[in-house]
Amino acid sequence: MQKAAILTLVLSFASAFTSTGALAAGDAVAGEKLYTKMCGGCHSIGENARDGFGPQLNGVIGRAAGSSPTYLYSDAMKNSGVVWTKDKLAAYIEAPKKVVKGTRMIFWGISDPEKIDNILTYIEQFQDQ
Repeated sequence: MQKAAILTLVLSFASAFTSTGALAAGDAVAGEKLYTKMCGGCHSIGENARDGFGPQLNGVIGRAAGSSPTYLYSDAMKNSGVVWTKDKLAAYIEAPKKVVKGTRMIFWGISDPEKIDNILTYIEQFQDQ
Protein backbone atom coordinates (compact mmCIF):
# COMPACT_ATOMS: atom_id res chain seq x y z
CA MET A 1 0.00 0.00 0.00
CA GLN A 2 2.79 2.41 0.91
CA LYS A 3 4.62 1.67 -2.35
CA ALA A 4 1.45 2.41 -4.32
CA ALA A 5 1.04 5.75 -2.52
CA ILE A 6 4.64 6.72 -3.20
CA LEU A 7 4.34 5.68 -6.85
CA THR A 8 1.15 7.75 -7.21
CA LEU A 9 2.88 10.75 -5.67
CA VAL A 10 5.92 10.39 -7.96
CA LEU A 11 3.72 10.04 -11.04
CA SER A 12 1.69 13.07 -10.01
CA PHE A 13 4.82 15.20 -9.73
CA ALA A 14 6.19 13.86 -13.00
CA SER A 15 3.01 14.63 -14.90
CA ALA A 16 2.79 18.09 -13.35
CA PHE A 17 6.23 18.95 -14.64
CA THR A 18 5.86 17.43 -18.08
CA SER A 19 2.32 18.32 -19.12
CA THR A 20 1.76 21.45 -21.18
CA GLY A 21 -0.95 22.58 -18.79
CA ALA A 22 1.67 22.91 -16.05
CA LEU A 23 3.83 25.30 -18.01
CA ALA A 24 3.77 28.60 -16.21
CA ALA A 25 2.96 31.75 -18.06
CA GLY A 26 5.99 33.87 -18.73
CA ASP A 27 7.25 36.47 -16.32
CA ALA A 28 6.27 39.91 -17.64
CA VAL A 29 8.72 41.73 -15.34
CA ALA A 30 11.62 39.62 -16.58
CA GLY A 31 10.22 40.01 -20.10
CA GLU A 32 10.27 43.79 -19.83
CA LYS A 33 13.94 43.74 -18.85
CA LEU A 34 14.77 41.40 -21.73
CA TYR A 35 12.65 43.41 -24.17
CA THR A 36 14.41 46.63 -23.18
CA LYS A 37 17.82 45.02 -23.57
CA MET A 38 17.22 42.87 -26.66
CA CYS A 39 14.38 44.56 -28.58
CA GLY A 40 13.95 48.10 -27.28
CA GLY A 41 16.78 49.59 -29.33
CA CYS A 42 14.73 49.10 -32.50
CA HIS A 43 11.12 48.46 -31.39
CA SER A 44 8.96 50.52 -29.07
CA ILE A 45 5.84 49.38 -27.28
CA GLY A 46 3.36 50.97 -24.93
CA GLU A 47 1.36 54.16 -24.77
CA ASN A 48 3.74 56.38 -26.74
CA ALA A 49 5.11 53.71 -29.08
CA ARG A 50 6.34 54.84 -32.49
CA ASP A 51 8.21 53.22 -35.31
CA GLY A 52 11.98 53.40 -35.12
CA PHE A 53 14.51 51.14 -36.78
CA GLY A 54 11.73 48.57 -36.45
CA PRO A 55 7.96 48.88 -36.25
CA GLN A 56 6.18 49.58 -32.97
CA LEU A 57 4.80 46.36 -31.50
CA ASN A 58 1.51 47.35 -29.87
CA GLY A 59 -1.14 44.81 -30.86
CA VAL A 60 1.34 42.71 -32.83
CA ILE A 61 -0.18 39.35 -31.87
CA GLY A 62 -2.82 38.57 -34.48
CA ARG A 63 -1.49 41.18 -36.93
CA ALA A 64 -0.30 40.26 -40.42
CA ALA A 65 3.44 40.70 -40.87
CA GLY A 66 4.38 43.84 -42.75
CA SER A 67 1.00 45.48 -42.23
CA SER A 68 1.57 48.35 -39.80
CA PRO A 69 0.69 51.38 -41.95
CA THR A 70 3.37 53.65 -40.51
CA TYR A 71 6.44 51.48 -41.10
CA LEU A 72 8.33 50.81 -44.32
CA TYR A 73 8.84 47.03 -44.41
CA SER A 74 11.07 44.91 -46.60
CA ASP A 75 9.39 43.12 -49.49
CA ALA A 76 10.22 39.84 -47.74
CA MET A 77 8.21 40.85 -44.67
CA LYS A 78 5.29 42.34 -46.64
CA ASN A 79 5.01 39.25 -48.82
CA SER A 80 5.69 36.63 -46.15
CA GLY A 81 2.05 35.70 -45.52
CA VAL A 82 2.89 35.43 -41.82
CA VAL A 83 0.33 36.27 -39.17
CA TRP A 84 1.96 36.95 -35.82
CA THR A 85 0.57 34.34 -33.47
CA LYS A 86 2.37 33.79 -30.19
CA ASP A 87 3.95 30.61 -31.59
CA LYS A 88 5.05 32.34 -34.80
CA LEU A 89 6.56 35.23 -32.82
CA ALA A 90 8.37 32.74 -30.60
CA ALA A 91 9.85 31.07 -33.68
CA TYR A 92 10.78 34.47 -35.11
CA ILE A 93 12.47 35.62 -31.91
CA GLU A 94 14.40 32.36 -31.89
CA ALA A 95 15.53 32.54 -35.55
CA PRO A 96 14.15 35.49 -37.57
CA LYS A 97 15.66 34.51 -40.90
CA LYS A 98 14.17 31.01 -40.70
CA VAL A 99 10.65 32.44 -40.34
CA VAL A 100 10.94 35.30 -42.84
CA LYS A 101 13.71 34.65 -45.33
CA GLY A 102 15.12 37.96 -46.51
CA THR A 103 14.02 39.98 -43.49
CA ARG A 104 16.06 43.13 -42.91
CA MET A 105 15.97 42.61 -39.17
CA ILE A 106 19.51 42.22 -37.88
CA PHE A 107 19.07 39.98 -34.88
CA TRP A 108 20.69 36.61 -34.25
CA GLY A 109 17.84 35.30 -32.13
CA ILE A 110 17.32 33.98 -28.63
CA SER A 111 17.58 30.25 -28.05
CA ASP A 112 16.25 30.12 -24.47
CA PRO A 113 12.50 29.27 -24.55
CA GLU A 114 11.96 30.76 -21.09
CA LYS A 115 13.38 34.12 -22.18
CA ILE A 116 11.24 34.06 -25.32
CA ASP A 117 8.13 33.27 -23.26
CA ASN A 118 8.94 36.12 -20.87
CA ILE A 119 9.32 38.59 -23.74
CA LEU A 120 6.04 37.44 -25.30
CA THR A 121 4.24 37.72 -21.95
CA TYR A 122 5.47 41.30 -21.72
CA ILE A 123 4.41 42.06 -25.32
CA GLU A 124 0.94 40.58 -24.71
CA GLN A 125 0.24 43.35 -22.20
CA PHE A 126 0.08 45.82 -25.09
CA GLN A 127 -2.48 44.08 -27.32
CA ASP A 128 -5.12 46.75 -26.84
CA GLN A 129 -2.93 49.78 -27.48
